[in-house]
Amino acid sequence: MKNLVFSVAEYMERVAKTKKSMSEKGIEVLIVTDPANMNYLTGFDGWSFYVHQGVIVALDEEQPMWFGRGQDGNAARLTTYLEEKNIYAYTDDYVNSTVKHPYEYVADILKERGLDKKVIATELDAYYFSAKCQKTIERCLPNATFKDGYNIVNWVKIVKSATEIEFMKKAAVIAEKAMTTAYDFIDIGVRQCDAAAAVYQAQISGTKEYGGEYSSIAPLMPAGIRTSTPHLSWTDDVYKDGDTVILELSGNYRHYHCPLARTMILGNASQKVRDLGATVSEGLTAALEGIKPGMLCEDVERIWAKTIAKSGFVKDSRIGYSMGLNFPPDWGEHTASLRPGDKTVLVPGMTFHMIPGIWLDDCGVDTSESFVVTEKGAETFCNFRRELLVK
Repeated sequence: MKNLVFSVAEYMERVAKTKKSMSEKGIEVLIVTDPANMNYLTGFDGWSFYVHQGVIVALDEEQPMWFGRGQDGNAARLTTYLEEKNIYAYTDDYVNSTVKHPYEYVADILKERGLDKKVIATELDAYYFSAKCQKTIERCLPNATFKDGYNIVNWVKIVKSATEIEFMKKAAVIAEKAMTTAYDFIDIGVRQCDAAAAVYQAQISGTKEYGGEYSSIAPLMPAGIRTSTPHLSWTDDVYKDGDTVILELSGNYRHYHCPLARTMILGNASQKVRDLGATVSEGLTAALEGIKPGMLCEDVERIWAKTIAKSGFVKDSRIGYSMGLNFPPDWGEHTASLRPGDKTVLVPGMTFHMIPGIWLDDCGVDTSESFVVTEKGAETFCNFRRELLVK
């Protein structure tokens, strides 16, 4: 029995938009390997992206085609709307083989469907698409023309439907619960790993009404000197008096994320951390309040930069990015960024994680909000106090 998250009509609308983009770029066949893009177009949902799998979108075919490992074929039957003729499962001797490769199988699918002489695009920079995949399919289809199809689907999915926005609002409630759990659990003398375990429990248990999913990024929870860099997490050390603790967590519902970052200080934190926290919060608030549809992404960053200029602190990285539906290792969509030079026009339905953290040589502060662009401006998903969390 099919277990679809969205209506078939919504999936097919997404496919139609993808085909439109393909046509504009002169692409006749698109091989999609990003797990989020596979899910977006078909509903496919399985922790099987460590083996070669994908979705083939052809202009001349009504439905996409799924291909993957044999034992994952039933996942396609259960979670997608695809007809049986569009589900291709290869035998297990293709897995980690030194004598054959799954993209030889993919080439055979395209030959069978008469697509082997078309203009074919692959997601060249996708996490789970290897150089050997590309070399193999080019070798097997010498009469095809190949192009880069990276981010075609990503740009289609940057504007969310009403149902997707509702999923992200549910994720926001889980994010608030996870952040509250972290604040309540973390204290001087508590092991960092125990706090992380409590956060995981909050993320996955969700609410009484609905549960959560595994997040695409593990809870980032550095403490002390480790807050001087953004992408570290917990250790088995205990929290100490004066520690700064960065908490970058996410709620996740049906693989739709709502990231949320806050910074805690335990006991006698330094004045530099307090000043940095006030600066980040002020800049974040000003940027959010200044957002209007029709602005460019770089305009948002300008508001932030102008607001914090008087502080003397400097941030040399982007302050945000589009995000939403994704699978490990990232919840970002790899499209629009809130930074100088990004001319992407903000339109209602786009969703972003604005995270203007600043990391210095010996400490850092990270405060963020996830928001959706509306007709009036920016609507944040979470409602959680934005100042430093003092304990």
